[in-house]
Amino acid sequence: MNVSVALAMPRARFSPADDLAREIVARFLRVILVVLGLLLIAGGAVIAPLPGPLGLPLTVVGLMLVLRNSFKARKQFVRFQHAHPKLIFPIRRLLRREPEVILVAWQQALRIERLVIPRRWRVAVRWRKSIKRRRR
Repeated sequence: MNVSVALAMPRARFSPADDLAREIVARFLRVILVVLGLLLIAGGAVIAPLPGPLGLPLTVVGLMLVLRNSFKARKQFVRFQHAHPKLIFPIRRLLRREPEVILVAWQQALRIERLVIPRRWRVAVRWRKSIKRRRR
């Protein structure tokens, strides 16, 4: 016969004052994280025009902080997503647990090329097609 004994610590009982203190600390921490996220988003917007993709990751991290800690921001983000799905889709792909960073960067490069460069001078699409042909 196998007898197992489980020793457990008695549950700590917190007074209502302790619960109130925890709630205040949690709200204060949430506000700090939202402000930090907003600062990161602003920093990403400032860095974005510089060469290199440093602005996008900074903006995504800031968005993650804000969207996880602010119900109002989440609501606005969903509304904006419904209004402008093509703009938000790449950001949503980067906010996933396993983001597809390379694919998003490539698609954004193609979009920028389409907007900026005339059709006859575009090279990214030709590069992609030639790489596809080589793989076969």
